[in-house]
Amino acid sequence: MNVIERSRCVLSDQADLAHLHTFKDFPVFMGCMDQPPEADLKADMSWWISRSSGLVQLKQLLPLDVLYPESHGAGAVGALWERHHRSFAQFVNKLAPRAVFEIGGAHGILEREYQVLGAVPWTIIEPNPSPVEGCQARFIKGFFDDKFVFDSPFDVVVHSHVFEHIYEPERFMSHLAGFMPDGKSLVFSLPNMQVMMERKYTNCINFEHTVLLTEPYVEHLLAKHGFRLQAKEYFMDDHSIFYAAVRDSSVKAQALPAELYQRNKQLYADYLTYHDELITQLNGAMCETNSPIYLFGAHVFAQYLLAFGLDTSNIICLLDNDKSKQGRRLYGTNLFVKSPVCLRDVANPYVILKAGVYNDEIKADILNNINSNVRFLE
Repeated sequence: MNVIERSRCVLSDQADLAHLHTFKDFPVFMGCMDQPPEADLKADMSWWISRSSGLVQLKQLLPLDVLYPESHGAGAVGALWERHHRSFAQFVNKLAPRAVFEIGGAHGILEREYQVLGAVPWTIIEPNPSPVEGCQARFIKGFFDDKFVFDSPFDVVVHSHVFEHIYEPERFMSHLAGFMPDGKSLVFSLPNMQVMMERKYTNCINFEHTVLLTEPYVEHLLAKHGFRLQAKEYFMDDHSIFYAAVRDSSVKAQALPAELYQRNKQLYADYLTYHDELITQLNGAMCETNSPIYLFGAHVFAQYLLAFGLDTSNIICLLDNDKSKQGRRLYGTNLFVKSPVCLRDVANPYVILKAGVYNDEIKADILNNINSNVRFLE
């Protein structure tokens, strides 16, 4: 496997990267597979920080065909994601678009949600289209890059939870600037990464999210590439941020805050310390009980806990609400996945639950609909 090496900061282009931490032999895919465990690939996941920009970034990047062997399904399952798509559709609607061009729409759920507000011509460019039932968008299979040509009219470009996946955010913004004439609008949603790291969510940065793209960096990139910020809205206090900007080539670049290096270096150090202490507590708690123990989240949530040292010897299986994962094995582990419904007749089970913003939704569903005697290790 030929990894892609970052030798310079992706924003400042300075060769000033300093090492923060490396997770040895981390699974390269955060989904589930049916193949034997020995076929799984692993790679070192090494995090560095730029002294000039303060940006935390992954040093070695995986080839895209290794990283995304299947269609990217994030955002397709769960009531919380439904709320996100509905809220983001309403945010887009404030611009009253006449024709929308969406980058990386995957399943087309956003377009389907927007139909409730009023159908408009909607085109999605996506390397692995998997449209949901009811989606009426036109799909173009491919990548949005400097070779892409689009000859249909549009006035709004949209992307949702795509920016954090981009390996080269500078180049991506440059492509957008060249693609969009002045006056066209850019609307996007991305994770609230600052709060996610502050709250130690393990789905914040990983092999897919290779830069800690917090608000100062997003707004720096917008201005640098000629986009004037019009509106910003928070979806929950720890989930996503919605941005609306208009292409305006007269906008001047703005410098990054000088304190980002020290701030982000400490943020990442606190993240490591928290998880080291958490794993010690979880492993201790599992040793002290004879109750059955389960781990929720057949995703990077579980992979990170294992990478930090979680002992799986007493864990019966993984739990996940995604039916496409149930009965399958989480990549890079020996753990198989069951529906949380399997807890229904289990006496006093424990569930390890570290699923970030989704914790409350998961916990309420289990306690209210499956087994009120479940105890959670968080």
